[in-house]
Amino acid sequence: MKTDIEIAQEATLKPIGDITKDLGLTEADWEPYGHTKAKLSYDLLENLDSKPDGKVVLVTSINPTPAGEGKSTVTVGLGQALTRLGQKALIALREPSLGPVMGLKGGAAGGGYAQVLPMEDINLHFTGDLHAITTANNALSAMIDNHIHRGNKLNLDPRRVVWKRVMDINDRALRQIVVGLGGPLRGVPREDGFNITVASEIMAILCLATSLDNLKKRLANIVIGYTYDEEPVTVKDLNIEGALTLLLKDAIKPNLVQTTENTPAIIHGGPFANIAHGCNSIMATKTAAKLGDYAVTEAGFGADLGAEKFLDIKSRAGDINPSAVVIVATVRALKMHGGVHRDNLKEKNLQALEAGMENLKKHMETIESFGLPFVVAINQFPTDTKAETDFVQSWCESRGADVALTDVYAQGGAGGTELAEKVMAVADSTPGKPNYVYDTNEKLETKIRKVAQTVYGANDIELSPQAKKQLAYYEQAGWGNLPVCMAKTQYSLSDDPSLLGRPENFTITIRELRPSIGAGFIVVLTGNMMTMPGLPEKPAALNMDVDKNGKVKGLF
Repeated sequence: MKTDIEIAQEATLKPIGDITKDLGLTEADWEPYGHTKAKLSYDLLENLDSKPDGKVVLVTSINPTPAGEGKSTVTVGLGQALTRLGQKALIALREPSLGPVMGLKGGAAGGGYAQVLPMEDINLHFTGDLHAITTANNALSAMIDNHIHRGNKLNLDPRRVVWKRVMDINDRALRQIVVGLGGPLRGVPREDGFNITVASEIMAILCLATSLDNLKKRLANIVIGYTYDEEPVTVKDLNIEGALTLLLKDAIKPNLVQTTENTPAIIHGGPFANIAHGCNSIMATKTAAKLGDYAVTEAGFGADLGAEKFLDIKSRAGDINPSAVVIVATVRALKMHGGVHRDNLKEKNLQALEAGMENLKKHMETIESFGLPFVVAINQFPTDTKAETDFVQSWCESRGADVALTDVYAQGGAGGTELAEKVMAVADSTPGKPNYVYDTNEKLETKIRKVAQTVYGANDIELSPQAKKQLAYYEQAGWGNLPVCMAKTQYSLSDDPSLLGRPENFTITIRELRPSIGAGFIVVLTGNMMTMPGLPEKPAALNMDVDKNGKVKGLF
């Protein structure tokens, strides 16, 4: 089969103006970014307010493995399948980060014949949104250091500055640095560090903001550090929220593109789900729901991360209530969760497959706890045997779960029609609000424990001395009523990435908490989670090139 980029470069794209006409948009609703990309206007969502919402379908998965799950591919393929069935469907996805694109994971534009296009642009610089977030984040860092250098009227303790610089590349060497060296004219020396851009609170804010004015208010609430008296200092205290909003005035506008089958797709925002909340923007999802009968969206990694945060954080903030959930699983990944080494995944192994089903079972239980109907999508690989896919199907059916075998990678929307039909059936009766894991008025420690026990299956949590002190401070500061955003490894239900399948009798270690008051949640770091990833031994960038005509090569 052809590579993703070969398929993408051979696809016939409609002019973006034709896509907007299909959606019933006027020229005032959008602005072109070249021939195949567009920005949607600030006012579009407000202008659509009286229009009824289409059904939101949330796509999640089992815990990811190196074997691959293809959640974004299934999301795109499902949107295309719904279109084939005569439904007006839109897809809402995150923007890829250059960190994993140039590193190990790859892009986030789907794959095969279920891609969002132009994939080269989307996986690289796209419309510049991530660069704008990087600039805004680092402008704030520059203003913080300038304020300290110019007399520090806010009494900000340089040892307690919590705001870090960012860049959209994996670079472990920048996790911890010292700035301000070189004498009095070069600033005040202090310890600092870099996060990856998609872990910036500004990324989370952009994705949770509902308007330009709401964006500015959220930016003003960012806590950048603490005074010598341990009082919080905010962006509002620095009086820079207006400048930060200015830098983000175009980035807040959702991006409109299309799939390999010309289904409209809104791509906007891109927080990681292991170290952030892992969802595309509220504006993107709500706009897709207003413009279509179905809005198919995804949340990063497994249901223990992306789906939990979509429902406990994004759903509350944006009043978005999914009508159905798709849980993506592959035979290959299930066998890895059952103990099979990556090198042996092509071999038929029903025993390991049965053992790996426990991981799927836990994610099914998690979605059931939210009170949402779901369909299991078996994302088919060429190496799957009929006996293995039949086993997964019968296992699901014996437990009363809807299940569909999909092959959207090789067949596009045609390979997802069974899934689309089952999704339409379970989404027919739109539920009310999800059964959230916790009430926001509960104590922060209670909320953390409920996520660990209900979603991860942990026995309990263990708080470090630093976490205990932070919990007490945050409650006293009035931040105790915020949702929690758990930063945890994506590979395991536990905080140990080596524990695959469905671990038992484990404790989640809470190492540190960080306030994201502008975003509206508290980040809870578990285990050894890093907010600046590193590159692998052989980065994907080694395979990438461009010819003399500007044609991209080696991008998946």
